[in-house]
Amino acid sequence: MADTAQLPAPMKDKGLWRDLTAYWILGLCNNYGYVVMLTAAHDIISQLESEDEASKAEDFAANSTQRRCNKISTSAVLLGDIIPSFLVKFLAPFMPFWVHLRMGFSIGLTVFSFITVAFAREEWLAFLGIVFTSASCGIGESTLLAYSSSFNKNVVSTWSSGTGGAGIFGALSYTVLIALKLTSQQAMLVFLYVPTLEALAFWFLLRNPQEAIVRTEEAAMVAQDVLTIKEKVSYFFKELPQFFLPLSLVYFAEYFINMGLYELIYFEHIFINPPTQYRWISTVYQIGVFISRSSVNLIHFTIIWPMAILQCINLVYLTLEAIFFFTPSFWLIIFVVLWEGLLGGGAYVNTFYHMSKVVPPERRQYAIGMVAQADSYGIIAAGLLAIPVHNLICDIDVRERTGWDRRVEL
Repeated sequence: MADTAQLPAPMKDKGLWRDLTAYWILGLCNNYGYVVMLTAAHDIISQLESEDEASKAEDFAANSTQRRCNKISTSAVLLGDIIPSFLVKFLAPFMPFWVHLRMGFSIGLTVFSFITVAFAREEWLAFLGIVFTSASCGIGESTLLAYSSSFNKNVVSTWSSGTGGAGIFGALSYTVLIALKLTSQQAMLVFLYVPTLEALAFWFLLRNPQEAIVRTEEAAMVAQDVLTIKEKVSYFFKELPQFFLPLSLVYFAEYFINMGLYELIYFEHIFINPPTQYRWISTVYQIGVFISRSSVNLIHFTIIWPMAILQCINLVYLTLEAIFFFTPSFWLIIFVVLWEGLLGGGAYVNTFYHMSKVVPPERRQYAIGMVAQADSYGIIAAGLLAIPVHNLICDIDVRERTGWDRRVEL
């Protein structure tokens, strides 16, 4: 480790704004396609249904006890949107860190994914596009989070805020485009500006780490330890579960709700129809994520477990709501979903911000790269469990909801 006593006094970095801004844009663009695919999941699945199956879903009103359910749960889209990302993030810490090659590949996959989904006429081709989106997101996140160890620690904050912004702008932009009568395929072509913006931010706005003054009170441009695979595995199990486990649990509960339950929670005879309710619930959730991911410089937490427990409480509540339809108002669901987003975004940003302060600088790149996988473990577990639970709830007769919103009819 470098002798910190001999380091010169920290200098004011006049170009720091470039790195902070670039990381915000990179966070936005890296997660944009992922969020769009999740927001569009209901529409994508509906389009993949056969005419007979779609007719059954639309004509459910003929039987008042029949639920609005897609044959293929949106969890199927979730798994297609996360498993490739998980595999990439799992392998990334053990692969050479060729940052420019990785980013070029990630951006190219994003372009290909939007085009593939836009022109897909077969189920397998649409899912292939979703897989490309997932792989792109995984490459970008694992690369840019690890690369952040070469810059001022506050780039972690702006990155997290950018990923939260992707939630709002991705979900909201898709919802608005659909409201303007574009199809989901046409919307995908509109989103091709996103990888272009990402490329400009990475290669033109973000500085080379050698140009950035990243000296802190403890170290400057610390060389990363070269660890064997055995040493990496040992370090992971010894030092990283305190970050990894609660973050995984938060994401398990969060995405079980998002992909297993959102579609099953709806209100009849209110000012917006159920498909529109789904899109706005997804958007409000992303607003919560954005707010909390942007707040770490105002308030931050060093212990993540309370957020994990609170998210599990949300999971229990919304599971019971999906079964029994006992919540009297759509606006109460909106509040719970906003709270869910606040917890999820807060757990993410506080985990990596805390790591940037407490993990030894020479281990930081590897440690962040490994913990970046935590969300994927939780999401995959959520998707695998959400599919059978979703189908089980679909087979339960729906109860007539009585509450405040029943008085507001179309």
